[in-house]
Amino acid sequence: MLLYLRLLKESLSFAINALRNNKLRTLLSLLGVTIGIFSIIAVLAAVDSLDRKISKDLSSLDKNTIYLMKFCFGPSEIPQWKREQFPNVKYDEYIALKNSLNNTQQVGYQLFVNRESLKYDSKTVADVNMVPSSYEMVDIDGLTFDRGRFYTESESNSGSPVIVLGYEIASGLFGSDDPVGKSIRLYGQRFTVIGVMTKMGAGFFGDSNDTSVYFPANFLRRMYGDSDAMTPVIVLKPVKGIDMDAYKAEVAQKLRAIRGMKAGEIDNFFINVLSGFTDFIDGILGQMNVVGWIISGFSLLVGGFGIANIMFVSVKERTNLIGIQKSLGAKNRFILFQFLFEAIILSVIGGIIGLLMVWGIAFILTKALDFEFVLSFGNIILGTTLAAIIGLISGILPAISAANLDPVEAIRTGM
Repeated sequence: MLLYLRLLKESLSFAINALRNNKLRTLLSLLGVTIGIFSIIAVLAAVDSLDRKISKDLSSLDKNTIYLMKFCFGPSEIPQWKREQFPNVKYDEYIALKNSLNNTQQVGYQLFVNRESLKYDSKTVADVNMVPSSYEMVDIDGLTFDRGRFYTESESNSGSPVIVLGYEIASGLFGSDDPVGKSIRLYGQRFTVIGVMTKMGAGFFGDSNDTSVYFPANFLRRMYGDSDAMTPVIVLKPVKGIDMDAYKAEVAQKLRAIRGMKAGEIDNFFINVLSGFTDFIDGILGQMNVVGWIISGFSLLVGGFGIANIMFVSVKERTNLIGIQKSLGAKNRFILFQFLFEAIILSVIGGIIGLLMVWGIAFILTKALDFEFVLSFGNIILGTTLAAIIGLISGILPAISAANLDPVEAIRTGM
C-alpha cells in the first residue's frame, strides 16, 4: 500500500511538473478532455434540471389525470381532416360523466380561451392566461392559496362574476394591498376578487399559476354560449391504483353512449392521459442525452489522443530516468503504474476544469434566469470517473512502452 501511495505522490508530482514546464502543450492536450467532459456533463445537467422542473410543475397533478377533448396531445393515426370534424365536448357531457363514472375522484370542466387584460382603477395587466373552469379544478390542479379561497359549487354552476388571481397578477394590480373583496374589470364586466394563489415561480410549459386567473366557466357560457372560439375540455381524476386501460375503456364507452354513436364508428374524441404526455417529454429528454453523448464522445476521443501524445513525449523525455530507476531495481509494474497514474491525474485535471466550467455557467444562468440549473453530485462523480477512464485508456500504451524499456539502452539513449 505504501508503494502505491508513493507511486501516486510521484505521479502527481510529475503531472504538476508537466503542467508547469510545458504549460501550452499540456493545456492543449487536456483541452479535448475538458471540452468532452464539459459537453457531456452540461447536457446531463441541463436534462436533469429540465426533468426536475417538469416534475415540480406537475407535482400537484396526478399523472393519471385524463384530458377528454377533440384534440390529441401527441401524434395520431387519424387523418387531420377527420380530426377537424370532431365535435367539442359539451357541458352536458361533463355533467353526465360526473354522475355516471365509477372509480373517479373528480370530474372538472375547463375552457381554453384567448389571453385577456385585467383592469383595476388606472392599472392594467395585459396578456393574462385565462382559466375559466368548474369548481372541481381547485382539487384537480392542486391549487394552494396565499389568501382568500376558490369559488364554490354554487358560484361555479351559476357563473358568478368571481375571480381567483395568480400571485404576479395580484402584485401587478394591487401591489402590497389585499385584493380580496375588490373589483376588477374583465370582458367589460366587474369581477370580485375572492382569492390569490400561492406563488409558484415560472413553469416549464410557459404559463404558471402566477400569471393565470381562474373564474367560473359558466360565466363565459352565459355570455357567449358554447362558442367555437372556446375549446372545452373535460378533466378526469381517477382514484389511485386503478387499471387505467379499463378506466379509459369505461370513459370511452360512457361518452359514446351519451353521443349515441354506433358500433364500428371510430371515437370522435381523444382520451389524453397526462402520463402519456410526460412519457413523450421523457423521450425527448432521453434523445437529448443520446445526442449529447455522441457529440461529446468525439471530444473525448480527441482528448484521449492528446493525453496519449503527451504521455509518449513524457516517456521520451524521461527515458534516462526510467533506465536509472530500473537499474536500481525498480520493477516493470512500478514504471507502468507510475505513467498510468500520471495519465489518469492529467486527465482528471482536465475533467475537473470541465466540471468547474459547467458549475460556473450553471451558477450564472440560475442567477440570470428564473430557472434553477443543477449540477448534481452524481454528475460530478460521473464526470470525474469518465476523465479517469479516458486517462487510463490513453496512458496504457505509453506506460507499457516505458515499462518494457531496457535499462542499459534507456540510460544510453538519455545520455
